[in-house]
Amino acid sequence: MSTINRQIRLAARPVGEPRPTDWEHVEEQAAQPGDGEFLVQVLCLSIDPAMRGWMNAGRSYIRPVEIGEVMRAGAVGRVVASRHSGFAVGDHVSGTFGVQEYCLSDGRGVTKVDPAAAPLPTYLGTLGMSGLTAYFGLIEVGRPEPGQTVVVSGAAGAVGSVVGQIAKILGCRVIGIAGGEAKCRMVVDEFGFDAAIDYQSEDVRKALREHAPDGVDVYFDNVGGDVLDAVLLRLARGARVVVCGAISQYNSTKPQGPANYLSLLVNRASMTGIVVFDYADRYAEGIAQMAAWRAEGRLKSLEDVVSGSVAEFPDTLMRLFRGDNRGKLVLKIAD
Repeated sequence: MSTINRQIRLAARPVGEPRPTDWEHVEEQAAQPGDGEFLVQVLCLSIDPAMRGWMNAGRSYIRPVEIGEVMRAGAVGRVVASRHSGFAVGDHVSGTFGVQEYCLSDGRGVTKVDPAAAPLPTYLGTLGMSGLTAYFGLIEVGRPEPGQTVVVSGAAGAVGSVVGQIAKILGCRVIGIAGGEAKCRMVVDEFGFDAAIDYQSEDVRKALREHAPDGVDVYFDNVGGDVLDAVLLRLARGARVVVCGAISQYNSTKPQGPANYLSLLVNRASMTGIVVFDYADRYAEGIAQMAAWRAEGRLKSLEDVVSGSVAEFPDTLMRLFRGDNRGKLVLKIAD
């Protein structure tokens, strides 16, 4: 079998927003599996804010994507050739396959998924890394208790929308922060948050005083910047701040750190980062629980699926930083 594999590789490390010249479009023959290997046709790519950080050099929680390397991406696909005893042709699988049409794998880090149980994009969102980040970040780091107030930024996004729903399942009062009237309406009407704050048109500090008069017990931060500073001023005593991301800062050439961090001291609060890879040995637990909530109708999943080709990856990635997506952003490159 001779198959062309189209790829997107990192050509340069971006300064500020990624530009077209930061990417290289490559075509090569797809590799054929040897003993203990299988070939995956990539069907859907996960588009995540973390990708911007992976493009930078320097120490982080995961090694950077190197210049000339296929851009890292989670994906779901279908096995089209196999010499691996654990994976058969026709199996649907999830793994870090990269921004390309075909990926050769030895099975490490690859999980079988069932398209009859949930649509394939859901395995990149609620039943994938986004959902697991929300689950372990909220439950293990945020440690919410029934009746407490949980605030979530990026509330209409892949992680934030799941965080808020889980907090409601756990009996909390939940306030979402999102950009635009439509997203705020969706956060309340579709995801069941108690209230939403539009950071584009409202004074976040004033709105927090109204919606969280007794303070914020858990803040799940996906955006950083001014929103983080506003929430820090409303912390309750013993509050937990979960640092998941800072999308407002990723393309900034002068990143803004928290100015109001002394609120942590005053309120005997904590600020802790969540990296989902730390919970790899518990992924099955998290997915099983979220799948059960989903089957019961208590946890909704929303995927924003863009149909196209790998060539459209650079433009699709920028939708995240423009705030154009609702829920989990997925690039579908094949049926």
